[in-house]
Amino acid sequence: MRYSGFRILKEGLTGHKGWRPAWREPEPQAAYDYLIIGGGGHGLATAFYLASVFSKARIAVLEKGWLGGGNIGRNTTIIRSNYMLDGNEPFYEFSMKLWEGLEQELNYNAMVSQRGILNLSHSDAQRDAFRRRGNAMLMNGADAELLSREQVRKMAPFLDFDNARFPINGGLLQRRGGTVRHDAVAWGYARAADKRGVDIIQNCKVTGFRMNGGTITGVETTRGYIAAGKVGCAVAGNSSRLMAMAGMRLPIESHVLQAFVTEALKPVVPGVITFGAGHFYVSQSDKGGLVFGGDLDGYNSYAQRGNLPTVEDVAEGGMALMPIIGRARLLRMWGGIMDMSMDGSPIIDRTPIDGLYFNGGWCYGGFKATPASGYAFAHLLATDTPHTTAGAYRLDRFLTGRMIDEKGMGAQPNLH
Repeated sequence: MRYSGFRILKEGLTGHKGWRPAWREPEPQAAYDYLIIGGGGHGLATAFYLASVFSKARIAVLEKGWLGGGNIGRNTTIIRSNYMLDGNEPFYEFSMKLWEGLEQELNYNAMVSQRGILNLSHSDAQRDAFRRRGNAMLMNGADAELLSREQVRKMAPFLDFDNARFPINGGLLQRRGGTVRHDAVAWGYARAADKRGVDIIQNCKVTGFRMNGGTITGVETTRGYIAAGKVGCAVAGNSSRLMAMAGMRLPIESHVLQAFVTEALKPVVPGVITFGAGHFYVSQSDKGGLVFGGDLDGYNSYAQRGNLPTVEDVAEGGMALMPIIGRARLLRMWGGIMDMSMDGSPIIDRTPIDGLYFNGGWCYGGFKATPASGYAFAHLLATDTPHTTAGAYRLDRFLTGRMIDEKGMGAQPNLH
């Protein structure tokens, strides 16, 4: 079924009796050419691009719970390509271009809203760092504008410009950044992949790998053994646990990252705004709630819940940036499990086990990378060569010293 305005009108006039399920609920087959472990955004995008771009068949996505129940539904919906280092910026700009055509490609309303993202600066040194980052963005084909204090005030007059400790003196603006409905990304990719013959198998937890002479032959699951020609792992914060079943130890730690939503307010925040003097970022959803977050909780965990000291720290950052937030009531909070790599940048690479491929270490940047991550991982699985924008995301870079030290949320690429 193809979605369209005409279809909505027709169904509305006929009692909405013609809608069909967005994707099938197939039983797992005995064998596939490609198995993708992880039914989040990255896994579903990988399966879609394998089928649509690289014309591969006999593909399955295995999800231990319900589709989209992990980080793809537990983030703050921000998309951007305002990175700096050569290993990162071309990749995230590629992702931004895929976002811009995603809804037409998937025939699904993912609510892509390019309202802009503004990184505030609070000192001369920080403004210089933003100028450097903006120039790097421009050199890689992205858009960037360095704004003065008055230009920022015109855009967001509700900010505390004269804060005694953190006066705002300008900012770096990427107008093509913005937000996307996170759940719709999972649903759109799942529907489009299913349409191309991909089996999406929910409630199918991987419990082990079968190997023969250093080559992967399949996976053990709670729904039986499934043979596979190639296996791709894209399970975010559970990467270490999954890969340990194959005897691999990853340069990754799992941490909780919380996010928050307030009660619905009248439109006030024009796009995405980040606090340059602390880790706080905020946008406003289509329902009116302020969506914001901050630092990791600071301890290793596989739990999708956070601690109260981080709630207080994030709230303090919000109050320092925009005191008007003080009277808004916090409605809900949630936690995602971040797969934090040792340099702040991701990994998309073959593993030492023949036929086993890994995609992870996305830290704070997983959601915005979803389309490019899926495309690059599909390219790797289909051709056994890295995509041109993901050539630096090697697993052995921690051994060879080719790290990409870019945390991706501050003024400069260091201090992960």
